[in-house]
Amino acid sequence: MSTTDQNTNETSAQDHGELVGSAIVRAPGVCGELVQGIRDGMYFLVTCPVDFFSRVRVDLYNNVSNSNTPEIEATEGCSKAVEALLATLEYLDRSGLAARINVGNPIPRSKGMGSSSADVAATVAATGLALGVEFTPDVVARIALSVEPTDGVMFPGVALFDHREGRTAETLGPPPPMEIVALDFGGAVDTIEFNKVDRRSLWESVHAETSEALELVRSGVRLGDPALVGQGSTTSAVASQQVLPKPHLAAAQDFAKDVGAVGVNVGHSGTIIGVLLDARQRRGKSTFRQAREAFPDAEMVHHFRLMGGGLQSVPV
Repeated sequence: MSTTDQNTNETSAQDHGELVGSAIVRAPGVCGELVQGIRDGMYFLVTCPVDFFSRVRVDLYNNVSNSNTPEIEATEGCSKAVEALLATLEYLDRSGLAARINVGNPIPRSKGMGSSSADVAATVAATGLALGVEFTPDVVARIALSVEPTDGVMFPGVALFDHREGRTAETLGPPPPMEIVALDFGGAVDTIEFNKVDRRSLWESVHAETSEALELVRSGVRLGDPALVGQGSTTSAVASQQVLPKPHLAAAQDFAKDVGAVGVNVGHSGTIIGVLLDARQRRGKSTFRQAREAFPDAEMVHHFRLMGGGLQSVPV
C-alpha cells in the first residue's frame, strides 16, 4: 500500500469508523455490441469487450455517525456506483456500513461503450471482495440489473446476455484475434432513457437479420474466425438502423471495405461505430491513422483490441 493510500485510509477511519475492508476491481468497457436484438421473446446482446477499463476502489467502514443513514463518499458524477454499492450491501445484509468509492474511468459516457456498466459491475464485485465475498458473474449481473440495464462485461469471453432482465447468459467462447478502430461522430444516448421506450416492434421487424447475425457471430467465436464475426456484426449493425439510425454508418462501411476490414459493428443504443479487423494482419495502427485522415469530422477515433470479458481484482 502506498503512503497516500495509507494516509487516506487513516483519515477515512477517523471520519467513518473502523475500516472493515477494501478492494479494487477493474472492468472492461465495450465498443458497442457484436449483435443485439430479440430472441425467444427476450432482449439480448453479444458483448464486445475491449481493453479500456474502469477501475473502482471500495473502502468499507463501521458507521460511527449519529445519523441513521451511513455516509457514502464517491467520485463526483458516479451516482450509479453509489447505487451499486448500496444494492450490494443490501444483498449481503450489511446495509449499515459507511463507504468510500473511488472511480477511475476514462471510458467516454453515453456513447455505447459501457462506461456505466463497467462502473456498476466493478463496484458490485469490489464491495463483495471488501467483505470477503467473491461473487460469480451471474450474481454480479443480478445485482447490477437492479441498478440499471447492463452490458454483460462481467462474463468471461464473448457472451450472450439479456441486458434488461438477465434471463439468459451464455459465454460463447474466447474472442477471436481482432482489433477495432472505433469512430464517434458526436452526440450522446442516455441508455436508461433509451431503454424506457418500447422498441420491441422495431426489434421484431428485424428479427430475421439479427438471428442470422447471432448465428454468424456464434460460429465465428467458436471457430476463432474474425471474418464470420465481422459478417454477423455488420448484419446486426445494418439491421439496427431501423431502431437507432447512425448517419455515418454507410461511410464507415465503405471505409472498412477500402482498408480490408472484416466488417463493422455499432453501439445499438449508442453512437459508437467500430471497424473490425483481423488482428493477425497487424494493420490496426495503420488503419487507425487512415481513419483519422478519412474522418476529420469525427469527435473521437480509438484503437482497441477485442478481449474476453470478466472482472479483475487488483491488489490494494
